[in-house]
Amino acid sequence: MQHTEHLAALSRDGAAFANACEVAGLATSVDSCPGWSVADLVWHLTEVHQFWRTIVGEQRSTWEGFEQTARPSDNVLLDTYRAGFNDTLAVLSAADPEQPNWTWSSDHSARFVIRRMAHETAVHRWDADAAAGRRAAIDSELASDGIDEFLTHMLGDATADASTVGGSVHLHCTDVAGEWTVRESDDGGRVVTREHAKGDAALRGTASDLLLALWRRQDLAGLDVIGDVAIAARFIAIAALD
Repeated sequence: MQHTEHLAALSRDGAAFANACEVAGLATSVDSCPGWSVADLVWHLTEVHQFWRTIVGEQRSTWEGFEQTARPSDNVLLDTYRAGFNDTLAVLSAADPEQPNWTWSSDHSARFVIRRMAHETAVHRWDADAAAGRRAAIDSELASDGIDEFLTHMLGDATADASTVGGSVHLHCTDVAGEWTVRESDDGGRVVTREHAKGDAALRGTASDLLLALWRRQDLAGLDVIGDVAIAARFIAIAALD
Protein backbone atom coordinates (compact mmCIF):
# COMPACT_ATOMS: atom_id res chain seq x y z
CA MET A 1 0.00 0.00 0.00
CA GLN A 2 1.07 3.59 -0.66
CA HIS A 3 1.31 6.10 2.16
CA THR A 4 -1.70 7.95 0.72
CA GLU A 5 -3.75 4.77 1.12
CA HIS A 6 -2.55 4.43 4.70
CA LEU A 7 -3.61 8.00 5.37
CA ALA A 8 -7.05 7.35 3.88
CA ALA A 9 -7.44 4.25 6.07
CA LEU A 10 -6.31 6.21 9.12
CA SER A 11 -8.86 8.93 8.40
CA ARG A 12 -11.66 6.39 8.04
CA ASP A 13 -10.81 4.18 10.99
CA GLY A 14 -9.88 6.99 13.36
CA ALA A 15 -13.31 8.56 12.95
CA ALA A 16 -15.09 5.19 13.14
CA PHE A 17 -13.17 4.36 16.33
CA ALA A 18 -14.63 7.39 18.12
CA ASN A 19 -18.13 6.51 16.90
CA ALA A 20 -17.83 2.93 18.15
CA CYS A 21 -16.55 4.09 21.53
CA GLU A 22 -19.49 6.46 21.84
CA VAL A 23 -21.93 3.65 20.99
CA ALA A 24 -20.26 1.23 23.42
CA GLY A 25 -20.06 3.69 26.32
CA LEU A 26 -16.87 4.60 28.14
CA ALA A 27 -17.56 2.32 31.11
CA THR A 28 -17.94 -0.81 28.97
CA SER A 29 -15.19 -3.41 29.28
CA VAL A 30 -13.05 -4.26 26.26
CA ASP A 31 -12.78 -8.05 26.17
CA SER A 32 -9.98 -7.99 23.57
CA CYS A 33 -7.87 -5.80 25.90
CA PRO A 34 -8.24 -7.53 29.29
CA GLY A 35 -8.59 -5.13 32.20
CA TRP A 36 -9.41 -2.14 30.00
CA SER A 37 -12.61 -0.15 29.74
CA VAL A 38 -13.55 1.74 26.59
CA ALA A 39 -12.31 4.89 28.35
CA ASP A 40 -8.90 3.23 28.78
CA LEU A 41 -8.89 2.29 25.10
CA VAL A 42 -9.72 5.87 24.08
CA TRP A 43 -6.95 7.28 26.25
CA HIS A 44 -4.43 4.73 24.96
CA LEU A 45 -5.03 5.68 21.33
CA THR A 46 -5.05 9.37 22.27
CA GLU A 47 -1.60 8.92 23.85
CA VAL A 48 -0.26 6.95 20.88
CA HIS A 49 -1.44 9.55 18.39
CA GLN A 50 0.01 12.42 20.45
CA PHE A 51 3.39 10.71 20.73
CA TRP A 52 3.80 9.97 17.03
CA ARG A 53 2.50 13.31 15.74
CA THR A 54 5.09 14.95 18.00
CA ILE A 55 7.88 12.71 16.71
CA VAL A 56 6.97 13.33 13.06
CA GLY A 57 5.81 16.93 13.34
CA GLU A 58 8.99 18.01 15.12
CA GLN A 59 11.20 15.54 13.24
CA ARG A 60 12.61 14.33 16.54
CA SER A 61 15.66 12.10 16.45
CA THR A 62 14.88 10.53 19.85
CA TRP A 63 11.86 9.77 21.98
CA GLU A 64 13.65 11.18 25.03
CA GLY A 65 12.20 14.41 26.33
CA PHE A 66 8.67 13.72 25.13
CA GLU A 67 6.09 14.69 27.75
CA GLN A 68 2.65 13.13 27.66
CA THR A 69 -0.27 15.34 28.66
CA ALA A 70 -2.34 14.30 31.66
CA ARG A 71 -5.41 12.15 31.12
CA PRO A 72 -8.55 14.30 31.07
CA SER A 73 -11.81 13.49 32.81
CA ASP A 74 -14.13 11.08 31.04
CA ASN A 75 -16.65 13.77 30.18
CA VAL A 76 -14.17 15.36 27.74
CA LEU A 77 -12.19 12.24 26.82
CA LEU A 78 -13.76 11.65 23.41
CA ASP A 79 -13.52 15.34 22.52
CA THR A 80 -9.84 15.22 23.47
CA TYR A 81 -9.33 12.12 21.30
CA ARG A 82 -11.09 13.67 18.29
CA ALA A 83 -9.12 16.92 18.49
CA GLY A 84 -5.85 15.03 18.83
CA PHE A 85 -6.73 12.66 16.01
CA ASN A 86 -7.48 15.55 13.66
CA ASP A 87 -4.10 17.07 14.57
CA THR A 88 -2.38 13.73 14.00
CA LEU A 89 -3.98 13.29 10.60
CA ALA A 90 -2.97 16.82 9.61
CA VAL A 91 0.64 16.35 10.72
CA LEU A 92 1.07 12.99 9.01
CA SER A 93 -0.63 14.21 5.83
CA ALA A 94 1.71 17.19 5.61
CA ALA A 95 4.89 15.20 6.28
CA ASP A 96 7.26 14.06 3.57
CA PRO A 97 6.99 10.27 3.93
CA GLU A 98 10.75 9.96 3.41
CA GLN A 99 11.69 12.46 6.13
CA PRO A 100 13.95 11.06 8.86
CA ASN A 101 12.65 10.81 12.40
CA TRP A 102 12.97 8.48 15.35
CA THR A 103 11.17 5.15 15.32
CA TRP A 104 11.78 1.96 17.29
CA SER A 105 12.27 0.03 14.05
CA SER A 106 15.08 -0.12 11.51
CA ASP A 107 12.96 2.16 9.29
CA HIS A 108 13.47 5.71 10.59
CA SER A 109 11.02 7.51 8.36
CA ALA A 110 7.66 9.23 8.54
CA ARG A 111 6.40 6.57 6.11
CA PHE A 112 6.89 3.93 8.81
CA VAL A 113 4.90 6.03 11.30
CA ILE A 114 2.07 6.67 8.83
CA ARG A 115 1.77 2.95 8.17
CA ARG A 116 2.04 2.11 11.88
CA MET A 117 -0.70 4.57 12.83
CA ALA A 118 -3.02 3.21 10.15
CA HIS A 119 -2.68 -0.30 11.56
CA GLU A 120 -2.69 0.70 15.22
CA THR A 121 -5.92 2.60 14.66
CA ALA A 122 -7.54 -0.15 12.58
CA VAL A 123 -6.95 -2.83 15.22
CA HIS A 124 -8.24 -0.56 18.00
CA ARG A 125 -11.26 0.30 15.87
CA TRP A 126 -11.93 -3.44 15.84
CA ASP A 127 -11.58 -3.49 19.65
CA ALA A 128 -14.07 -0.64 19.95
CA ASP A 129 -16.50 -2.21 17.48
CA ALA A 130 -16.38 -5.47 19.44
CA ALA A 131 -17.07 -3.59 22.69
CA ALA A 132 -20.07 -2.00 20.96
CA GLY A 133 -21.34 -5.45 19.96
CA ARG A 134 -20.27 -5.14 16.34
CA ARG A 135 -17.92 -7.70 14.77
CA ALA A 136 -16.77 -5.71 11.76
CA ALA A 137 -13.83 -7.15 9.84
CA ILE A 138 -10.78 -5.02 9.15
CA ASP A 139 -10.62 -3.85 5.53
CA SER A 140 -9.09 -6.77 3.64
CA GLU A 141 -6.39 -4.85 1.71
CA LEU A 142 -5.36 -2.98 4.83
CA ALA A 143 -5.34 -6.22 6.83
CA SER A 144 -3.07 -7.93 4.29
CA ASP A 145 -0.68 -5.01 4.54
CA GLY A 146 -1.00 -5.24 8.31
CA ILE A 147 0.09 -8.88 8.25
CA ASP A 148 3.15 -7.86 6.26
CA GLU A 149 3.92 -5.07 8.74
CA PHE A 150 3.48 -7.42 11.69
CA LEU A 151 5.76 -10.09 10.26
CA THR A 152 8.36 -7.49 9.27
CA HIS A 153 8.46 -5.45 12.45
CA MET A 154 6.74 -7.22 15.35
CA LEU A 155 8.50 -10.59 15.50
CA GLY A 156 11.87 -9.24 16.64
CA ASP A 157 10.94 -9.04 20.32
CA ALA A 158 9.72 -12.32 21.77
CA THR A 159 7.85 -12.61 25.06
CA ALA A 160 10.07 -13.41 28.02
CA ASP A 161 8.65 -16.91 28.41
CA ALA A 162 8.24 -17.66 24.71
CA SER A 163 8.98 -21.19 23.54
CA THR A 164 10.94 -21.87 20.37
CA VAL A 165 8.44 -22.18 17.55
CA GLY A 166 10.17 -25.34 16.35
CA GLY A 167 9.32 -25.14 12.68
CA SER A 168 8.26 -23.01 9.75
CA VAL A 169 4.87 -21.35 9.35
CA HIS A 170 3.11 -20.38 6.12
CA LEU A 171 0.36 -17.74 6.14
CA HIS A 172 -2.10 -17.48 3.24
CA CYS A 173 -4.88 -14.91 2.78
CA THR A 174 -7.95 -16.45 1.17
CA ASP A 175 -9.70 -13.22 0.14
CA VAL A 176 -6.92 -10.95 -1.15
CA ALA A 177 -3.30 -11.32 -2.21
CA GLY A 178 -0.91 -12.16 0.58
CA GLU A 179 1.35 -15.14 1.34
CA TRP A 180 4.32 -15.33 3.69
CA THR A 181 6.58 -18.04 5.08
CA VAL A 182 8.36 -17.58 8.40
CA ARG A 183 11.36 -19.74 9.23
CA GLU A 184 13.62 -19.79 12.26
CA SER A 185 17.25 -18.81 11.67
CA ASP A 186 20.28 -20.40 13.26
CA ASP A 187 20.73 -17.43 15.62
CA GLY A 188 17.22 -17.79 17.04
CA GLY A 189 15.66 -15.09 14.90
CA ARG A 190 13.04 -15.38 12.20
CA VAL A 191 13.32 -14.96 8.44
CA VAL A 192 10.22 -13.82 6.57
CA THR A 193 9.77 -14.34 2.84
CA ARG A 194 6.80 -13.31 0.72
CA GLU A 195 6.18 -16.55 -1.13
CA HIS A 196 4.01 -19.58 -1.57
CA ALA A 197 5.83 -22.41 0.19
CA LYS A 198 5.09 -25.43 2.33
CA GLY A 199 5.49 -24.85 6.06
CA ASP A 200 5.43 -27.24 9.00
CA ALA A 201 2.21 -25.40 9.84
CA ALA A 202 -0.01 -23.36 7.56
CA LEU A 203 -2.55 -20.72 8.57
CA ARG A 204 -5.26 -19.91 6.04
CA GLY A 205 -8.07 -17.40 6.42
CA THR A 206 -9.27 -13.97 5.47
CA ALA A 207 -6.70 -11.23 5.83
CA SER A 208 -8.70 -9.74 8.70
CA ASP A 209 -8.89 -13.05 10.59
CA LEU A 210 -5.18 -13.73 10.07
CA LEU A 211 -4.21 -10.26 11.28
CA LEU A 212 -6.48 -10.50 14.32
CA ALA A 213 -4.97 -13.88 15.18
CA LEU A 214 -1.46 -12.40 14.97
CA TRP A 215 -2.54 -9.60 17.33
CA ARG A 216 -4.13 -12.27 19.55
CA ARG A 217 -7.61 -10.78 19.17
CA GLN A 218 -8.96 -14.08 17.83
CA ASP A 219 -7.82 -17.63 18.42
CA LEU A 220 -6.78 -20.22 15.88
CA ALA A 221 -10.27 -21.69 15.75
CA GLY A 222 -11.20 -18.95 13.29
CA LEU A 223 -8.52 -20.09 10.83
CA ASP A 224 -7.85 -23.16 8.74
CA VAL A 225 -4.78 -24.67 10.42
CA ILE A 226 -2.93 -27.29 8.39
CA GLY A 227 -0.02 -29.36 9.67
CA ASP A 228 1.46 -29.07 13.15
CA VAL A 229 -1.06 -27.21 15.31
CA ALA A 230 1.41 -26.91 18.21
CA ILE A 231 3.89 -25.06 15.97
CA ALA A 232 1.10 -22.73 14.85
CA ALA A 233 0.11 -22.02 18.47
CA ARG A 234 3.70 -21.32 19.53
CA PHE A 235 4.14 -19.00 16.56
CA ILE A 236 1.05 -16.97 17.48
CA ALA A 237 2.23 -16.73 21.10
CA ILE A 238 5.80 -15.60 20.44
CA ALA A 239 5.51 -11.86 19.74
CA ALA A 240 5.70 -9.44 22.69
CA LEU A 241 2.66 -7.25 22.11
CA ASP A 242 2.68 -5.14 25.30
